[in-house]
Amino acid sequence: MLWISYYVGGQIATVPLLQNQKIEIMQSLILPNSLLSSLIAFWLTLLNAFLLTQLSNRFTLIRSRTFLPIFIFLLLMSTWNETHIVSGSQPALTLFIIALFFILSMFHDLKASEEAFMGSLLISISSLLINPLIFIIPVFWIGFAILRCFSLRTFLASILGTLVPLILYVAGHYLLNPDTDYLKLFNLDVSFNFDLYSYSLPDLIYLGSLVIIMMICLAGMFSIYSRDAIHSRKKLNLLLLLLISFSVLSIVYENQFASFLPFIALLNSFLASHPFTLKQNDFYGILFIIFCALNIAYIISKYIVF
Repeated sequence: MLWISYYVGGQIATVPLLQNQKIEIMQSLILPNSLLSSLIAFWLTLLNAFLLTQLSNRFTLIRSRTFLPIFIFLLLMSTWNETHIVSGSQPALTLFIIALFFILSMFHDLKASEEAFMGSLLISISSLLINPLIFIIPVFWIGFAILRCFSLRTFLASILGTLVPLILYVAGHYLLNPDTDYLKLFNLDVSFNFDLYSYSLPDLIYLGSLVIIMMICLAGMFSIYSRDAIHSRKKLNLLLLLLISFSVLSIVYENQFASFLPFIALLNSFLASHPFTLKQNDFYGILFIIFCALNIAYIISKYIVF
């Protein structure tokens, strides 16, 4: 109901201005803000939520079986209406989650070259849709060190996996049009133009409250950090590093910030679910209610504040 409320209510989200030929083709075939685009985004979100559940269960990111990650993910995706627009972020998120299956399975395996290759390959393919995602590859190299699987073998496999889609992509353009300006195939120009006054008061209140809640959740997660198995701690560290990286990308590439929201929602859902699930006390129970009420209030504010 939260997902369709925005479409039914007639409040149309702003289409992000992406200078990406592939995204432009997708938006020409499936008009943004249309019912079809909302339905496609809805089903892709359900697919990603299913993959999220499988990821959590397989790698025991939270040492108790819980549906909170999928609930928080769907709640955030329903609240952030920019994610309803099919602009490449949803299929890119699907590739990212599958890449996480390979990367997280590399724990303490210095010979996991196949996993390193496949994980980097999938991220590289997703970067063809959202070009700045290519910067997540170096973050994964740091993740290799966190997961104790960094070696020359895994590093070279990752580089090879990164280059294969890019080489095929450039080669395909060359065969179709030898005069192509290859520098324009990738939009990596920084678009940092943060202006606090460009955001409405409800947006600022919501963002500030969400950041505070997330900081409290991270503090709660680290307060019981020692009770987790070593492999779980290392994987949570990697997810936190990825959350910081995507947050930085959304600021540096402000004109594409909506494209990074699904990734931020995914990582937030894991990290916030950890204390909400494992810290059984009134404080975190009330905080969870506040978190849910905050998202619902933010949706309502879009109908009464202009």
